[in-house]
Amino acid sequence: MAENSSTRLRKELRRSGLSSAAIDAAWPAWWNDDLSESPSARAELRFALARKLGLAPKPLLGERVEFVWKDKARFKHLGAETEADQLVLSSFAMSVGRLLTRTVPAGRGFRDIAAEELRSSILRSSQYVDLRTLAGACWGLAVPVVHLRVFPLAVKAMHAMVIADGNIGAIMLGRDASYPAPLAFTLAHEIGHLALGHVRPGNALVDVEDPALANDRDEEEQEADAYALTLLTGSPKPEITTEFEKYNAPTLASAVVRAGAQHRIEPGTLALCIGHLQRNWPVVMSALGFIYPQPVAVWKAVNALARTQIDWSALMEDDRDFVYALLNLDDV
Repeated sequence: MAENSSTRLRKELRRSGLSSAAIDAAWPAWWNDDLSESPSARAELRFALARKLGLAPKPLLGERVEFVWKDKARFKHLGAETEADQLVLSSFAMSVGRLLTRTVPAGRGFRDIAAEELRSSILRSSQYVDLRTLAGACWGLAVPVVHLRVFPLAVKAMHAMVIADGNIGAIMLGRDASYPAPLAFTLAHEIGHLALGHVRPGNALVDVEDPALANDRDEEEQEADAYALTLLTGSPKPEITTEFEKYNAPTLASAVVRAGAQHRIEPGTLALCIGHLQRNWPVVMSALGFIYPQPVAVWKAVNALARTQIDWSALMEDDRDFVYALLNLDDV
């Protein structure tokens, strides 16, 4: 094996469509170029990369990249993604999702839990159904939820991914947000896909774009939206009216804080509902700055919870390093 073989392998992985960040996260910490002379070390490197990135190990031994999970995902709102992009997303979703499901005990999952039932359960101990309580419900039902900070494609092109693994599943968020309400809707939407049986066991569903804003809304997407809205607001079609024909951000923020407390709807979620209804997004997004104390990196809260809930002992050290890097836990 030539001295620059690991460089060639990295090039082959990048040529397959994988991002440099994903390759770096999967590359084992124990590897160094001195091991290039060891056939067993070279094989172990390739098996480690294959396991984490969803690749077939035997072709990779010959430095040919072949994805294992190429037919195991359905894609929503594909946009301009190529077939090669889909192969990367599908295999990455399945490999990472299955790693995550190993870290939780056997559990109930969301399958066949009605949105009304889940909302009622959450409201017994919380004022609102929001991002924090939704994430807590996921872990409580043995469905890991994380926010990926390393993406499989050089251009992110991924809003959220969900896999089903037996009776449970895993949700991997990709959407960045400075306030929790937008991410709460995304998470509620993905919970809906699991609860409604849209994801078959051993398969993945990838929302490439924002499900709330996409135009190609098939029946499953509409069902997941209705589930999310019922979970967050109590109704699949919340009836919302405003007292004023025109209003500014502070006025809207004040109104939704009052109404949210009355109807037990998180104020940021209520503001987003008005945005969807009236398409006045600039005012709504500005209102979020008055509803919440300050903008924050919402992903950190999601992954801080994940760090405490993941059973790290269920993963091999190499896989622990990989998941740790994917979640950027050094910055949480």
